[in-house]
Amino acid sequence: MNSLSAELARVVDATEPILRAVGERESKQPALAGGWSRKQLLGHLIDSASNNHQRFVRAALQGELEFPAYDQESWARLQAAEEVPWPALVAFWADYNRYLAHVIARLPADKLESRCRIGNGEPVTLKFLANDYLRHLLHHLRQIGAAPQASH
Repeated sequence: MNSLSAELARVVDATEPILRAVGERESKQPALAGGWSRKQLLGHLIDSASNNHQRFVRAALQGELEFPAYDQESWARLQAAEEVPWPALVAFWADYNRYLAHVIARLPADKLESRCRIGNGEPVTLKFLANDYLRHLLHHLRQIGAAPQASH
């Protein structure tokens, strides 16, 4: 998990300056036609960090677990990320992901095959969840227009 941790940290370090260069007005505009704004997408990525933080730690400590599904529309509506100043969202996202990189590096090897079910989905392993977290993060960073260059 050390390489995944290092890649997550690299992505955050490369992306944070790109995100900080986005202005408040631009952060409120839809990132995709008819879609969420950069603020809403970054709020969604903060939700992803929060949900996956719980999944990573609980699965590593307890083994096989079932987690509730994530209702992204309801979470977005309730939290109203579009009302939070863009620099605060960027700082929180970056700091939380640096912490998750720290957590991922410490996931016990003997727990990586722990089975996790999210909502009604098929069970997956803790290792899959951690790798999928980075894939999901990069997908949305591309939508925001802030995905860093691939590592060498």
